[in-house]
Amino acid sequence: MIRTSRLITALRPGLLAATLAITAALAAPSQALAQVASTGSGQAWPTKPVRVVVTLSPGSTSDILARVVAEQMSKSLGQSFVVENRPGAGGNIAGDYVARQPADGYTIMLASISSHGINPALYAKMPYDALRDFVPVIALASSPNVLIASNETPVASVRELVTWLKGQPAGTVNYASAGNGTSMHLAGELFNTLAGVKATHIPYKGSPEAVTAVMKNEVAIMFPNAPNAVSLARSGKIKLLAVTSPKRLPSMPEVPTVIEAGLAGFDVVAWFGFVAPAGTPPDIVARLNAEGQKALALPAVREALTKQGFDVMGGSAPDFGQFMRGEIDKWTRVVNGANLPKL
Repeated sequence: MIRTSRLITALRPGLLAATLAITAALAAPSQALAQVASTGSGQAWPTKPVRVVVTLSPGSTSDILARVVAEQMSKSLGQSFVVENRPGAGGNIAGDYVARQPADGYTIMLASISSHGINPALYAKMPYDALRDFVPVIALASSPNVLIASNETPVASVRELVTWLKGQPAGTVNYASAGNGTSMHLAGELFNTLAGVKATHIPYKGSPEAVTAVMKNEVAIMFPNAPNAVSLARSGKIKLLAVTSPKRLPSMPEVPTVIEAGLAGFDVVAWFGFVAPAGTPPDIVARLNAEGQKALALPAVREALTKQGFDVMGGSAPDFGQFMRGEIDKWTRVVNGANLPKL
């Protein structure tokens, strides 16, 4: 297995330094620990480490985000928040695991657009109910995907890519993703539908592996989360063709949107937030939300996340629950409209 540090160093130049800078900023002496919550039985919380289960592999966008926030929450609450990676099935493996854990506040999950937005529409049989089996805690951040191409793919824009794809035999050009049901997968299928082309989906174990495949020209294109690709594009290791959000990113104003290339309605923005097993005591959920808000409010965290292509979210637990319901409705319409086969 490749170590996380090697993945980050090899795949995302500059990200390691940014992450270390955040950690250094968070390591400053903090004020007195905030009051702890109660489990409902009178026992203080937390009295032992809290596990933060992430749906993707080390070095992925969600992994980096989880570690930054977990670091601050560890310092603030005086207990370790330990990130645990359980990749696979677009987040279903992690979701199934967390849904079956005790609802005591000691296991939470970094839910994503895949695990709690797309998968309920795409999978014929889900191992968990995205809404019933979890309680929302806090929306942390969102990030558009970007369209990248290998340096050997003979295109320099979205329009050129569409023209080139239409000139290739159907199914001979591949696109990578971090797995079935991920926003990267659905972005590719939406692109096929709106552009009238047929690129074949090749799922990988995680984002770092998929981006590496593009760098090696094993696949022609990919729609990774922005933080997975920006530094590579700026160093000339891949081509950055467009962003998948409706508007250009302030951090990359020179990069056009897919919509600008004529694909009206192309809107894919990944999001991430904490959820806990259903039945987790409301006071613990409230404490987790408050600590998440505190972490997101730190200037060093906000600045670093923004530079990496994130848009910090935040908000109440009920707001996050309502947001997730809207996302499930949205992606159900997309999946049904594209006639995608159930997984």
